[in-house]
Amino acid sequence: MATGSGKTFTAVTAIYRMIKFAGARRVLFLVDRGNLGRQTLKEFKQYVSPYSPYKFSEEFLVQHMKSNQIDKTARVCISTIQRLYSMLKGEEIDPELEEESLFDHSDLFKEPPPVEYNPAIPIETFDVIITDECHRSIYSLWRQVLEYFDAFIIGLTATPNKQTFGFFNQNLVMEYPHELAVADGVNVNYDVYRIRTQITQAGSKVEAGYYIDRRDRETRALRWERLDEDLEYVPEQLDRDVVSIGQIRTVIQTFRDKLFAEIFPGRKDVPKTLIYAKDDSHAEDIVKIIREEFGKGNEFCQKITYKTTGKKPEDLIAEFRNSYFPRIAVTVDMIATGTDIKPLEIVLFLRTVKSRTYFDQMKGRGVRVINPNDLQSVTPDAFAKTHFVIVDAVGVCEEDKTDSRPMERKPSVSLEKLLQAVALGNTEIDVISSIAGRLARLDKRLNPEERAEVKKLGGGKSLKELTGELVLAIDPDKHIEKVKKDNPEIKEPAPDQIKKAADKLIKESVKPLHNPELRRKLVELHKTTEQTIDTISKDAVIEAGFSADALEKAKGLVTSFEQFIKEHKDEITALQILYSRPYKERLRFEEIKALAELIEKPPYLWRIDRLWDAYAALEISKVRGAGSHRILTDLVSLIRFALHQEDELEPYAEHVETRFNKWLAEQERTGKKFSDEQMFWLVKIKEHITGSLSIDKKDFEYTPFKENGGIGKAYQLFGEDLWKMMDELNEVLAA
Repeated sequence: MATGSGKTFTAVTAIYRMIKFAGARRVLFLVDRGNLGRQTLKEFKQYVSPYSPYKFSEEFLVQHMKSNQIDKTARVCISTIQRLYSMLKGEEIDPELEEESLFDHSDLFKEPPPVEYNPAIPIETFDVIITDECHRSIYSLWRQVLEYFDAFIIGLTATPNKQTFGFFNQNLVMEYPHELAVADGVNVNYDVYRIRTQITQAGSKVEAGYYIDRRDRETRALRWERLDEDLEYVPEQLDRDVVSIGQIRTVIQTFRDKLFAEIFPGRKDVPKTLIYAKDDSHAEDIVKIIREEFGKGNEFCQKITYKTTGKKPEDLIAEFRNSYFPRIAVTVDMIATGTDIKPLEIVLFLRTVKSRTYFDQMKGRGVRVINPNDLQSVTPDAFAKTHFVIVDAVGVCEEDKTDSRPMERKPSVSLEKLLQAVALGNTEIDVISSIAGRLARLDKRLNPEERAEVKKLGGGKSLKELTGELVLAIDPDKHIEKVKKDNPEIKEPAPDQIKKAADKLIKESVKPLHNPELRRKLVELHKTTEQTIDTISKDAVIEAGFSADALEKAKGLVTSFEQFIKEHKDEITALQILYSRPYKERLRFEEIKALAELIEKPPYLWRIDRLWDAYAALEISKVRGAGSHRILTDLVSLIRFALHQEDELEPYAEHVETRFNKWLAEQERTGKKFSDEQMFWLVKIKEHITGSLSIDKKDFEYTPFKENGGIGKAYQLFGEDLWKMMDELNEVLAA
């Protein structure tokens, strides 16, 4: 079953039924590390029986093995395979050995003596054995543990390999792939964002005569050494033989700078990010540099490995999962498989991975779904988890290591064009897969009214059902099943028969998309909710600044915006006012808000920050505040700059601040001085005008004026001058 799609829950359900209805006396649930055992116990404790008012652990005794004694009354025993092995040998186990997955380091262990019969643990002790992560936990060193018992063996994995199928005699009970899990809404899809650096790509060379540090791997003790010959190294040596601090820092700086601009545009809180390092020493270097570059304290970034000092690794994992801090966790392989971190939205690779199975497990940490409220409890500014992003800083995604590729096969083609192609008869698998991936992501963003409208236009089928049918229609196994179903006499379908069945299934699945009203609605909803992620990362490190392609996009955006202003200057109230100098009347907040809402909808989709950054790309010397958070009234500054009424594009707050200081200086020249308390109120009035364009009497009924005495206090401080001063500030500051 796809990573994150509920293997443990499925197993617990099966175990419950085997005990309650099938006479199973005792079931063994095997895991390969301690934190997965604790996670499994939690699943048993949370499982609510569909047949009684009790939870699993209330109805049946569940023992989490922490000693070498099996509770004879336990119906389920959860154990690491390491502990069970030691129990059969009649030996105690160091608890620390249970915290590390020994299967990832099998080369560290010699071949053990064979397990002999232990009368204290007879072979009939368990009726059924469930082995988690069975793609690796049943071979070589540990196979004899499983085969010791006279029990049925059930394996759980997201990434079966040839050994797995061989061990189970090709007996695949069921499968649930990543693509179908995405279509069903139990997984989220992913995008890939590439960061390239010169050293990562080509290595480097240090000439003789320079001083370098030599560092002990274990103690990290440093000594200086003067090179007596050139030191030249290739990318494969990075962070093993050679550590390039500049290379790590450049990747982290690029990640930091692109995070809110391109990877998750518009966000303020760093999304929960998991970084894979090569080893513990590499992880230490990464943590140190992240803390320096982000400057948000030690709790912001934590190392979670078997060598973590201070807090226990399981406590750090719990904090990473459930608390605001840490925002970034750096690991080697401790969180690589099985560990459930639902709020995770970024997986950053700073290490290469050769194993297809292992890579699939590692990236699978990000696929978990989470409801918006739970996500917002740890990442307050996240709306919903619609996808996660793999940030590839070492080219790990460029080789075909995994069976579950991104469903997005044509990321550079718009959804509108893909739907048009289908309407014209295109049934290419890449096209259908791309549509399914985008519709699955869109489904997570819709409200009940939008879902109902899509279902109506889809002939009674929900968006999730439509997506599921698309995924099934491009499944090769379904094509073969279709041939056999239609032609029972055929045992081995020919390629042309399979192709014919595939065409038939695909054409049937895309029928609803031939409805132009449905296509239009999907495109409209997609455009308003889609976040654009750059999956073809510009190598900002090798080539700093905007590429020619990006400049063309910025120029097109600016040209379209300025053309829009000219065409609508007589229709839209805000533009009518801003277009006339001097202004015919005062601009109101409601009018700017209406204009902002208009341009943010299709067909324009012009966010204020996007327009601002486009001007910055073209005229950086004339633009201030690029890349920072924009407020609604910044649209006033944008329009004034577009109309060439201002020589510089500056945030509206800076514009108001400048005019406020000028007004204060003018007051001082006329002999008027303000007390500290009066200045406090004047600053609050200025801030209100910055966000709302004006101030009047009723505004004193709200924060921050109300809690400081409201209009009564303001009148007490300024007397009859208050009304004249308010009119003056409205005119001067907002002008």
